[in-house]
Order: sequence, then C-alpha cells, then structure tokens
Amino acid sequence: MKAFRAAVEARDTDAMAACLADDVVFTSPVAFSPYPGKPLTAAILRGVMRVFENFRYEREIVDGANSALVFRAEVNGKEVQGCDFLHLNEDGLIDEFTVMVRPLSGAQALSEAMAAQFEQIKAEALSA
Repeated sequence: MKAFRAAVEARDTDAMAACLADDVVFTSPVAFSPYPGKPLTAAILRGVMRVFENFRYEREIVDGANSALVFRAEVNGKEVQGCDFLHLNEDGLIDEFTVMVRPLSGAQALSEAMAAQFEQIKAEALSA
C-alpha cells in the first residue's frame, strides 16, 4: 500500500483519507469496538498524527490485498512499536484497518493520548 505509506510519511492527512474506502472499518489497539466509516477513521488518523512523535515505518509486508506496515513512534516519551494491518477492496482502497501496538506502557500512553483527542475526533467526523 505504497500510496497510504507515502501519505503517512508525508504527514498528509488528506492523502491518507483518500486511501480509505467509504465503508472502512478501523480496529483500534486500545478500544474493544471497531469504528466504522471513512469520516471517523480519517478523524482518528488525524488524531494519531497529533499524538505520535518520531513516527517511522520500518517494514512493509504485502500479500495480495493484505499489507502489514511495521512502525515505531513515541507517545508522551514512551516508545511504541506497532503494525498497521490493511486490507484493500477491489477498488484498491483500504476497507479494513487494524492497528496493534506494544509494549503495554506504550499502549497505555497511546490510550491516554487518544482519549484526550476523542472529543476533537468526534467533532471532526461529524463535520465531514
């Protein structure tokens, strides 16, 4: 998923959103229920870009319509290692987006930082 990776690395949230299918489902590493739809997923990704520091992809694994993008970042001084698991639909757009992170201290820092962003994320999703 070269277009999405390039958008993330450029911190271009509009280009990131352009890679999402309207019916995308985002599964968070810190919330039980998945988040449906492009407006909410795009708003979550904008929130993530606000909380991740020193974000970088380290590896990309592609198998047909499935990609795994391994990354490292920092959140409030805590190291986070994770992976974006992406599935592309027949139009080449992301329709499934699952994120997993480690270690626990990094996941907790991410959870706290994203909780602080969530009112803004909901407002952005509703205005889209």
